[in-house]
Amino acid sequence: MAKTATWQGLLVVDKPAGITSRDAVDRALGWFPRGVKLGHTGTLDPLATGVLVLTVGPATRLSEYVQRMRKTYRAAVRLGAGSDSDDADGVVSEWQVEQPPARDALEAALAGFQGTIDQTPPAYSALRTAGRRAFDLARRGLAVELAPRPVEIHTIQILKYEYPLLELEVECGKGTYIRSLARDLGAVLGCGGYIAGLRRLRVGPFQADDALSPDAAPDAARARLLPLSAALTELPRVTLPADDALRLCRGRRVAAQTDGRQPLPADGSEVAVFALDGQFLALAAGVPGSNLIRPLKVFAGAGSA
Repeated sequence: MAKTATWQGLLVVDKPAGITSRDAVDRALGWFPRGVKLGHTGTLDPLATGVLVLTVGPATRLSEYVQRMRKTYRAAVRLGAGSDSDDADGVVSEWQVEQPPARDALEAALAGFQGTIDQTPPAYSALRTAGRRAFDLARRGLAVELAPRPVEIHTIQILKYEYPLLELEVECGKGTYIRSLARDLGAVLGCGGYIAGLRRLRVGPFQADDALSPDAAPDAARARLLPLSAALTELPRVTLPADDALRLCRGRRVAAQTDGRQPLPADGSEVAVFALDGQFLALAAGVPGSNLIRPLKVFAGAGSA
């Protein structure tokens, strides 16, 4: 049997409707020997399908970098009604609508949601308030007050509109709730709105077309394991010779330049560090005002699975 330590990296799963993200992780645990740690990098609601990036072994230390990546969704919005959960899994209430919104009014309303906006998360969410999960309070019929927070919505494209159904493609940043977008759009239009269906098409470079079914055979799933460095594709890349690589992995600062002989980021931001043979070694940060880098998270010996 393979050693537990050999299993590390990322897996891209196509989550089906009707299960939680935790359920998808539990299914994936069956692909690996007992003791291998798995997690995910961004919850999908039970109603939603699509890309769920799983972390295997040491990759759990890199979850935040996948969470930062842009995401693309295809959303089916039902106008003319609202839901207490802001999606079709909640209690739906019809609105009295005298005149369905015209296409131009819809486009104008959507334009107001693009860019950096303040968005209030749904009451039925995993965020904590007063020390409890918001959805726990909402399910008990208690009032849930969540503060608005800034999110970035890069683009919104109308794919189809035949009232009361609206199909959108949304590209957005970390922490954006598409359920909240549907709810708030309905409020602006004066007709209500909730998510009737949702599919996550992409997370950074990870696409639904390349994703695994949670019912895949263990051998097939393990063969699709991506290296740890796949979580850091959006960071500058530094390559070190053996002596400097050893020093960095022992906690020392070393001199470096990014690949292509470009200077290190002047603001001290993060870089992915590799050995000359292409092995991923560490996550590091530039030292402002110098050509030095300092280690943040070391993965020495953690190459591809």
